[in-house]
Amino acid sequence: MSTVLTSAADALGDVLHDGIVLAVGGFGLCGIPADLIDAVRASGVRDLTVVSNNMGVDGIGLGRLLETGQVRKVIASYVGENRLFAEQLLAGELEVEFSPQGTLAERLRAGGAGIPAFYTKTGVGTLVAEGKPHAVFDGIRYVQERGIVADVALVHAWRADTEGNLVYRYTARNFNPLVATAGIVTIAEAEQIVPRGTI
Repeated sequence: MSTVLTSAADALGDVLHDGIVLAVGGFGLCGIPADLIDAVRASGVRDLTVVSNNMGVDGIGLGRLLETGQVRKVIASYVGENRLFAEQLLAGELEVEFSPQGTLAERLRAGGAGIPAFYTKTGVGTLVAEGKPHAVFDGIRYVQERGIVADVALVHAWRADTEGNLVYRYTARNFNPLVATAGIVTIAEAEQIVPRGTI
């Protein structure tokens, strides 16, 4: 069931709680749900595990949640341009799980498709694969990766209809469709809302 609301705070309403897994779409600052991120910050929830390609930049996007100490753990593919993220990681103040970018995308897709785990060659023989199950298929060694299911997923879309169908535009598509399917509850920040049956 889809609900159209005019406020990011209203949309997040009862779904935010301390300690949840929060998946967020975007790549750098492209296609991020900025208003929803600001509403998460304003809510004051803490001990979040944030799953996203990266944590934005200092003072913008997910970087704003690092400033307030609301994030306990990050699952991402790189530190990027966020100095505070790097500082908190190096100081041991933030738990970080790095996942190769394609693997992270597949983990989100798998979680959204109800696939609990899959095997990939990416990361075999590196720190990424340490402690994870391995298997050999056709003489090639693979590492097992777990699918990701988030309690709440936040995405940005170019257009949405009143039934919750989404259209993404150009490079702002990036991780958003994968994040959308990986959430138990998904909230979309849309630039345009069109009537039912339009999409």
